[in-house]
Amino acid sequence: MDGVDLAIVGGGVIGALIAREAVAAFPGATVAVLERGLIGQGASSRSAGVHFPRGATERVRSMSEHSQRVWERLAAELGLPIRALDATVVAAGDADALSTTYLRLGDETAPADPARGWSAPPGARAWQLDGCHYADVRAVAGRVLAGLRDQVTVLEGTEVTGLSSDGEHHRLSLGQGRELLARRVVLAPGPWLAHPAWAELVAPLGLRVKKVVAAHLESSPAPDDPLTIFHDEDAFLLPLHERGHYLFSYTCDRWDVAPDDVDLVLEQSDLEDARAVLGRFAPGLVARCTSGRVFCDAYSPRREPVVAELRPGLVFAGAANGSGYRLAPAIAAETVAALDLTPTGPISQPLQRQS
Repeated sequence: MDGVDLAIVGGGVIGALIAREAVAAFPGATVAVLERGLIGQGASSRSAGVHFPRGATERVRSMSEHSQRVWERLAAELGLPIRALDATVVAAGDADALSTTYLRLGDETAPADPARGWSAPPGARAWQLDGCHYADVRAVAGRVLAGLRDQVTVLEGTEVTGLSSDGEHHRLSLGQGRELLARRVVLAPGPWLAHPAWAELVAPLGLRVKKVVAAHLESSPAPDDPLTIFHDEDAFLLPLHERGHYLFSYTCDRWDVAPDDVDLVLEQSDLEDARAVLGRFAPGLVARCTSGRVFCDAYSPRREPVVAELRPGLVFAGAANGSGYRLAPAIAAETVAALDLTPTGPISQPLQRQS
């Protein structure tokens, strides 16, 4: 039977960052990433990939700050498809109140931008925000793991169909009829919480899956167009320069969906909801809101990412509440800190890495 020190179930951006963190923290440990599709193909492929230094709680603010430092370093080291951009926060209230949420809030600026088609709601003000970027998240996950292929076994098209433990080792049944023995396992399944192999283990965490919708606006961004965050609406307008259009993210309030059941085509009601929110501050852009992307994500009761040991040596990592990309480096650091991956000798026959 094949054996590894660590098996990571889920090849999205969180799983990729956990693999990188693990091999750095425990040189010599054998690590495998198991992904039932292709690396980055799940929720990561539909992510807006936007990063802004924000957190509603002290822990999330700390995670955001840590993740920003890591993304800046990895962007330079690996040539990741990350694009820095200016940003503006629009909100009612004052800078003192917002500074408890936004880590790099700058000077106050004009609360409207007629040239770009939006104006602030009555009573709102605007501030500059430093440290923002957006990324092609699927490509980021792929590139991170590409740089680890001499240290990490990557098994794509490999579904984990069963998961059991004898108290010392974990046995993973794989879709091709194979089995894998692991000293430690990390579950990073994104919104696939109800998978039969781990649904009962994850259930006590109280996590829920919510539909996520982002509309596409048929309007070409100028090279210097900023990210605009509408704080009170929990929405943002992001210029996707490489794709040649804007992305408008707003809060969709449809809960308890399953990722395999969500129709990945916008419903008319999705567009109507997006237009209703957009119309509050950018009525001139409503007619350009004609398409978009749909998926879902896992949310925690406290609206903080979850890193939790489900049984000895088995850790769940995720439920990032729509911020999986933004907080992935910090989630990875917390996850690896919860593991003891010190190699103690062969388990069985080590996996042969894919070339």
